[in-house]
Amino acid sequence: MLTRTRDLTAQKRPRRARSRAVSTLPPLIVSTLKPHEVDLAYSTLVCPTCRTWVPISAPHSPRPKLVPHHTEKAGSEDPVRCPGSHRIISINITVDQWFQRLEEGLTQTGGRRSTRVLRKPKTSSAPAVMQIVGGTMDDKTARKLDEAHVRGCSACSIRDDKGTVLRAADLTARCADGRRLAQLAAHTKRLAPARRKAQMDHEDFNDRRAWGLRLLHEQQWSQHAKAVGDADTQRVDDVLTALIQTLNPRKTDAPQLTQWERADLMSAITLLATQKEQLERR
Repeated sequence: MLTRTRDLTAQKRPRRARSRAVSTLPPLIVSTLKPHEVDLAYSTLVCPTCRTWVPISAPHSPRPKLVPHHTEKAGSEDPVRCPGSHRIISINITVDQWFQRLEEGLTQTGGRRSTRVLRKPKTSSAPAVMQIVGGTMDDKTARKLDEAHVRGCSACSIRDDKGTVLRAADLTARCADGRRLAQLAAHTKRLAPARRKAQMDHEDFNDRRAWGLRLLHEQQWSQHAKAVGDADTQRVDDVLTALIQTLNPRKTDAPQLTQWERADLMSAITLLATQKEQLERR
């Protein structure tokens, strides 16, 4: 008599289980589970007994149940049937309500997470007008700006009855722009000698640096000039020898050159001979 041997490997969990078996565990209410442990869009949830994702059999039927499943993965040996198999599921919320609860939970979780603190850079104090303009303007330009302002401003100049500018007004009687320009002219005039000295020193340093680089280049070139000249001469001599051999081949069975090819070779030989003569004169 043939006997059927029991398969002791975990099988793939079916999406539908046509079985009337019911688990002795109380019905599982979906609203009592955490939103991230339920997926009503695909009719699956986390089994509270074995903490694995299990499909819901016939979710739209009056009595949906968890499909029979094992505690191990499919294909493992010596499987153990989970007691939560065939457990009644009470789906008392809709898909929209579940999705809304899931979004609210994600929002709260994101709010509890610590955010990175971005330190604001410390702002330095703004430089004075003298420091902004004085560093880029010489004394002559500052004086011309002050004189032009005095000629055009009635508060900064003293005029006669005909309106001719006699002289500039005192610093206390001038307008705000006039006082700034007067202070700028005095500031640049006081710094003019030091500016000119620094500029002359910078130009002198650049001249001495350029002269030193030129002297260094000449010294380095004098060390290798003979070797470079010999290499150039040898290169021109080799090319000239090769062209002469092509023009007058030693073998009798060599291909004959046409008149045009012979004329081109003669021109090249003449040019190379001139270059060789110039290199040897150096």
